[in-house]
Amino acid sequence: MIATAKRLDSVQEYYFATKLREVRALMNEGKPIINAGIGSPDLLPPDHVIPALIEALQDDKAHGYQSYLGLPELRQSMADFYQSYYHVQLNPETEIIPLMGSKEGILHISLAFLNPGDQVLIPDPGYPTYASATKLCEAQAVTYNLTAANHWMPDFEALEKLDLSRVKLMWTNYPNMPTGAAGNLDVFERLVAFARKHNILLVNDNPYSCVGYEKKISIHQVEGSLDCALELNSISKTFNMAGWRVGMLTGNAEVLKEVLKVKTNMDSGMFYGVQKGAIAALKTDAQWLAHQDEIYTQRRELTLQVAHALKLKPEPQTGGLFVWCKLPDGMHDDKEFVDDVLHNKHIFITPGSIFGKNGAGYVRFSLCVKEEEIATMLERVSKKENA
Repeated sequence: MIATAKRLDSVQEYYFATKLREVRALMNEGKPIINAGIGSPDLLPPDHVIPALIEALQDDKAHGYQSYLGLPELRQSMADFYQSYYHVQLNPETEIIPLMGSKEGILHISLAFLNPGDQVLIPDPGYPTYASATKLCEAQAVTYNLTAANHWMPDFEALEKLDLSRVKLMWTNYPNMPTGAAGNLDVFERLVAFARKHNILLVNDNPYSCVGYEKKISIHQVEGSLDCALELNSISKTFNMAGWRVGMLTGNAEVLKEVLKVKTNMDSGMFYGVQKGAIAALKTDAQWLAHQDEIYTQRRELTLQVAHALKLKPEPQTGGLFVWCKLPDGMHDDKEFVDDVLHNKHIFITPGSIFGKNGAGYVRFSLCVKEEEIATMLERVSKKENA
């Protein structure tokens, strides 16, 4: 076999890619597994989205190559979305790049700005792709701690004590995954000030802010953020369209031009019909979003009952697609706990340690599970606990 690139030596296959094979094998054996581990929305997009896609298929322009920048109407819809929900004004011509899912933007940004040996500040716990993209660029991931004691917010005093001379990028993620911490404008203001002081490109990953959170926040609400900060956003969680792969990158026009150099060498534009469906989604009224929030609130309340039956200690949170829980007193191995729940209760949840060392001792439930399945989870757990 031809030897792989050395950069792969430091990158592992994504946890869910391997664990879901085990879950599928158990299901093939006839085990009634309920998957409460993945944040893939099970609800449908708004009613007007699929007709928009179908209608677009009849357009003469539908089946050719599309612009790398997407349809002007798509960029305008993204700008309108930011204006409506965050009260942020962006130039759709220069300050927005549509993406094939925000995940690709993480690698595009990394490729555009990182050289071997550069350092990147990455939250712990945090989305594993931040570190993977950093390592694929042969840069060095430097974690900064998020802890329950500090409400899962950055410790700015600790950050200032780091040697920042080689730090080029900083990833942040509020509202936060996996912890559900909402974040606030005070934290964003301090992050922007920190990035400007140390000449760091700050990137906020923001796909959850329109799912259950009363205050919908964006890094661009901070004055001066366009000088040093980018933001990733997505329609995946907000409009139940994860498989459509539509995201957006927003920020300074000159910085986005550099990212575009990478993107234009990686794809040939987003499918026309998907763009038309995304435009329809972004025009959805706030009442639809409010109804989604009601569904997730009901699911959260039921999931909390499951967590309590397992003697877990849920973290307080109001939005997002997850419930983040500390293991019962005296227990520390979250992967062992997850395997016990999987094999003995036929419920799959996520171990917190896959998100970093500060996630060890925690587990995460997804709310992308129908209420009747959560009720079944509760029944299984209660019966086992009372046996």
